[in-house]
Amino acid sequence: MAQTWRCTGLRWSYGGPVLGWGGGHSSALSRGRTVAFGVAEGSARICVGARGHACPTRAEVPARSTGARCEECARLDRAHSVAADTIVDDPRPYHVYLAWFGPGLAKVGITALERGPARLLEQGAVCFSWLGAGPLMAARRAEELLRAALRVPDRIPYGVKRAVRAALPAAEAERAAEIAELHARALALPGWPESLAPRPFRPVDHLGVFGLVDAPAAVGEVGELVAGSEFGGRLVAAAGPDLHLAADGDGTVVVLDTRLMRGWGIVPAASAGDGRISVPVRRFRQSDAHAQDGLF
Repeated sequence: MAQTWRCTGLRWSYGGPVLGWGGGHSSALSRGRTVAFGVAEGSARICVGARGHACPTRAEVPARSTGARCEECARLDRAHSVAADTIVDDPRPYHVYLAWFGPGLAKVGITALERGPARLLEQGAVCFSWLGAGPLMAARRAEELLRAALRVPDRIPYGVKRAVRAALPAAEAERAAEIAELHARALALPGWPESLAPRPFRPVDHLGVFGLVDAPAAVGEVGELVAGSEFGGRLVAAAGPDLHLAADGDGTVVVLDTRLMRGWGIVPAASAGDGRISVPVRRFRQSDAHAQDGLF
């Protein structure tokens, strides 16, 4: 019987994307490599717990859940989350950033200075620039200022991000143009927090890091994993939590959100990674890549 592993998710290191596994193991992912896994026959998807602790009830969670947590563990996780705005006394300094994911899709966000650009890689930001730096609450006020005054969101669904990757401009300057204008308008807004030091516009482009330069466009995304299924193919790109896999002989590319792997018992693929996908795949529609309303 094949050994079963529990995936802890995709993280980004200076060397590129790395899949984490229970027990502290990891698998570095390089473009061109075959990535193939199976879901253990007869297994159930179990809650991954919260804040480093296992779920006390080992509750089953839905196959389509990207959080992979039961309601109670999700509540505990949010209760200690800067992203969920439940922590107000973190003494660490924070960056405010502007991130761009595709035409018409820009957002504002914050991340601890000590994390550097890791948060932007995790989100799949194609291009970003720092906007300011300072205490947490000042960063929060700046984030709210941009949402209210410029109607810049602080969240963009991953499904929208991945659907527009096939339509990214080839020129780096064009990819930075939207956040360049936003950056200038943001720093000119009245009410900028005094304790937040502005940062100059210096765009950082991740297209090459993600492997999306000249990469074949993905035609769809894995909707969920099911017990006894297999998925795999040649890795052509990785962005945020997503792996872009050339899934069959004709090179068709499908996106796998690795958050869907968490909670399942993962085993080696019986087909030895021949590019088969036996899980539900949702094809992208043109409407998935809608423009962000009221950006400017």
